[in-house]
Amino acid sequence: MHVYKTRGVCSRSIAVDVKDGVVNEVAFEGGCDGNLKAVSKLVRGMKVDDVAALLEGNTCGPRSTSCADQLVRALREAEAVEA
Repeated sequence: MHVYKTRGVCSRSIAVDVKDGVVNEVAFEGGCDGNLKAVSKLVRGMKVDDVAALLEGNTCGPRSTSCADQLVRALREAEAVEA
């Protein structure tokens, strides 16, 4: 599991497991519990590139990022570490 420290959002960190470019597991610490559990379930089994195409650049209110956008950053970082 790779742990990513989030920036600019309510969640404090995101633990992700990526294998061969596919999301195996996602767990948010903090943030909107129900929504983030749902996002985690929806992206499980998806390719990182597909998750990025859907969620990268998503914002939350006046913020320039969101938990979904931070998830993409976490997945990209985990991919880089795996390589």
